[in-house]
Amino acid sequence: MAQNLMIMEKGRFKNIIFDIDGTLIDTERTGVESLMVTAKEILNLEMTYADAYRSFGIPSEKVGPMLGAEDPAQFRKVWEQHFIELSHYIMAFPGVEQMIQTLHREGFRMGCVTSRNRFEFDHDIHLKPLLKYFDVEICAEDTLKHKPDPEPALEFLQRLGATAEDTVFIGDTLHDYHCANGAGLKFILADWRNRGLQGIPADFRACNASQMLDILL
Repeated sequence: MAQNLMIMEKGRFKNIIFDIDGTLIDTERTGVESLMVTAKEILNLEMTYADAYRSFGIPSEKVGPMLGAEDPAQFRKVWEQHFIELSHYIMAFPGVEQMIQTLHREGFRMGCVTSRNRFEFDHDIHLKPLLKYFDVEICAEDTLKHKPDPEPALEFLQRLGATAEDTVFIGDTLHDYHCANGAGLKFILADWRNRGLQGIPADFRACNASQMLDILL
């Protein structure tokens, strides 16, 4: 059963913002392990899986400088190469496409806020089946500030012509939560790996697509 951490009036939400990585598409292993390899190759930095996971959801062009890379462009290029090499691990989360289809039939307006750049977004074959259901797509180039800043979510609301009161943000990280909270949005934690809240003060938590629909419908 979905874990509701507050009472929600059914039918309250009309619009949905989705994060992508870790929420719709399972890129965690590919992203984290490719970063670990890149950090070792470029910086001779040994990163644990947990260390690298903390960069999950941050725009790729910012990660190199955060780790001390003197040439961020080269760091990103090598990371992208390793990401492609490990891309066989990428897949859509079970039930996500059917969930999106159901929400579309129920009249929800949907889209995404992602830290991916537009090239990464446009060339993801796993994401393409979902894009026909999206009304708005906010990528890294669309705002000056990125998650956890609320600017991407606020830009989404402006483009859709929606309000914070009837829009909900669905994501999987603390960065997503802070982006949503700063924009005045309720937040649903997509906890597909059933890890628990992990210190994320979500309004709702769902462990699979069926539970997510129970919350939204």
